[in-house]
Amino acid sequence: MTNAIYITTTEPYSGKSIIALGLVNLLAGKMAKIAYFKPVISCPPTEKDSHLHTIANHFNLNEAYNEMYVFTRDEVSKHINAGNESYIIDTIIERFKRLQENYDFVVVEGTDFMDNNTNLEFDGNISIVKNLGIPAVVIVKGEGKAVKEIVDIAVSTTKSFTDSGVQILTIVANKIDIESEEEIIKRLNAALPKGMIVTSIPGNKDLGSPTMQEIVESVKGKVLFGEHLLSNRVDASIVGAMQLHNCLTRINKNTLIATPGDRGDIIIGALQANISKNYSKIAGIVLTGGLVPEPTIMKLIEGLDTVVPIIQVDTGTFKTVTRIANTQSRISPENKEKINLAIAMFDKYVDVKALEKKIIFFRSTTITPRMFQYQIVKRAKEHRKHIVLPEGEDDRILMAADLLIKQNVVDLTILGNKETISAAVNRLNLSLDLEQVSIINPATSDRFEDFVKTLYDLRKHKGLTMEMARDLMQDVSYFGTMMVYKGEADGMVSGAVHTTQHTIRPALQFVKTKPGVNTVSSVFFMCLPNRVSVFGDCAVNPDPTSEQLADIAISSAETSRMFGIEPKVAMLSYSSGSSGEGADVDKVRKATEIIRLRSPDLKVEGPIQYDAAVDPVVGKKKLPNSEVAGQASVLIFPDLNTGNNTYKAVQRETGALAIGPMLQGLNKPVNDLSRGCTVADIFNTVVITAIQAQQ
Repeated sequence: MTNAIYITTTEPYSGKSIIALGLVNLLAGKMAKIAYFKPVISCPPTEKDSHLHTIANHFNLNEAYNEMYVFTRDEVSKHINAGNESYIIDTIIERFKRLQENYDFVVVEGTDFMDNNTNLEFDGNISIVKNLGIPAVVIVKGEGKAVKEIVDIAVSTTKSFTDSGVQILTIVANKIDIESEEEIIKRLNAALPKGMIVTSIPGNKDLGSPTMQEIVESVKGKVLFGEHLLSNRVDASIVGAMQLHNCLTRINKNTLIATPGDRGDIIIGALQANISKNYSKIAGIVLTGGLVPEPTIMKLIEGLDTVVPIIQVDTGTFKTVTRIANTQSRISPENKEKINLAIAMFDKYVDVKALEKKIIFFRSTTITPRMFQYQIVKRAKEHRKHIVLPEGEDDRILMAADLLIKQNVVDLTILGNKETISAAVNRLNLSLDLEQVSIINPATSDRFEDFVKTLYDLRKHKGLTMEMARDLMQDVSYFGTMMVYKGEADGMVSGAVHTTQHTIRPALQFVKTKPGVNTVSSVFFMCLPNRVSVFGDCAVNPDPTSEQLADIAISSAETSRMFGIEPKVAMLSYSSGSSGEGADVDKVRKATEIIRLRSPDLKVEGPIQYDAAVDPVVGKKKLPNSEVAGQASVLIFPDLNTGNNTYKAVQRETGALAIGPMLQGLNKPVNDLSRGCTVADIFNTVVITAIQAQQ
């Protein structure tokens, strides 16, 4: 079951309020603690977002206003212009997760589409909901649109969301013409995926028309009369610039009349029409041009028992009428009538039982790169571990250490010369507090002789002498690995300067493998645009046997579970199923059989080609009865040549973030870096090493 839902639209003024109020009202009857969250608001921090204020006030939410949003629209624009899109998403995820942990349910509202670039906002909403990993309610504005246009927008929007891995619970065609409702429902049900809830809500003037209060705010007017009637609804507006008898013919129910302030005839005529049984009630009068009626007219109005709101503005008639026409209705905290009407319409037109069922049974099968990174950093922080970084005199190591300490992810020991490291920290202008990390020079450490003796005792049966042990222990890889072996560090990350063999040889010599594990292997977490996949083995075993491939697959599945990814294992080859023959295919086929015997509950398919493993269409065509084809999350390559080249090709061609390699099968975590690693690579590898150490 999900405990969150995302409400978004395709354009401005689509009517999110009906869905938002209705959903919160529905949930309030079932759950004690509900949070409302709008990541990006349109107003500046000095003002309160009207919709957030309305929701919080009406439902008495136990949530501080500053918890309800993260960024203003201007702040988002500045971060985007500075290239900090990842910071926006990371911060939104962090704040959302905090609410998700502390509340029973979180209703998330998308942006208001107030930007000129609606495509950018549309993509931004998809990015946010995808990275939050929650289902969406999508609202299509039907006002002023033909049935075909509504259906086309709904279909294209659904495709955009589902192609990005976002599940839509319901499409809402809002503000539609009531006469077209039956046809809209029929055509949407035919065009949209089976099982998606189709909802249509007709337009309602009581909700869609602005009030005189909203008109006053929009035209920046001054109320001369009728302040107690500012809740009057405005369904239409006319300009009173013609003769009175012509003006009267244009008055319909709830009409607003805009007229120059010196047109006493129009003013008096409108007020008379308002009390006449032969004319409809008018909403109000706006006096333009900075003019007010003559004193005699003002005196006459003051003496009337029945009056309407009369507003005076400084702007001319044309500008004023334009502002009136552009005034959009909103639901304010004070307007209980509109709030109750919106909730009533939700209850009437939305299939609440079907929606509840969808929410209960929703389970996200997608994990995005940003979600994955957020989750692993959070897990590392929960039980902080001590990681040793042997290559402390490399700038990238120090820059990563700075980030790790700032975010309180791990405790660190850095190997190297303290003076050299201190000088580098100053040169790089880092804020790394060297008092918060342990810096050890292996050659001068008081642990050196003890480490030498331990190494000698562990390896003397292999012909190692005390002198050889002393020489080896001056190597940072041996010293760091010995810290891990003796429990003085929980894990080690190295390889920014040294080769893979240099990094892992000490671990293979005396940290050794876990009981029951015969093959040390590696995986990369491939953070693709819409998912995170586990690739193994791409760094250690050049040409594994069938037994070793089975070891690699089972270890990789365990790693996948450890990091919150449901393992569906694809044993890759150049053919799928029983179609191919040859030694290479037979090796993979045999490995798959071994896995099924050793781990009968593990979902595994092999041999299978890469496209059939990850593409649902191809997978269904080639292996229609497979639980893995088209949805594999763990991909096991038949040899190092294939695996290493594939991960690098995917990384370069798709821009995917590759986290790793992470070694699996050792008693304690020791992980290798590429010599071309970035600061982010080091940061992420330390994080996954810390999580391994927690196990």
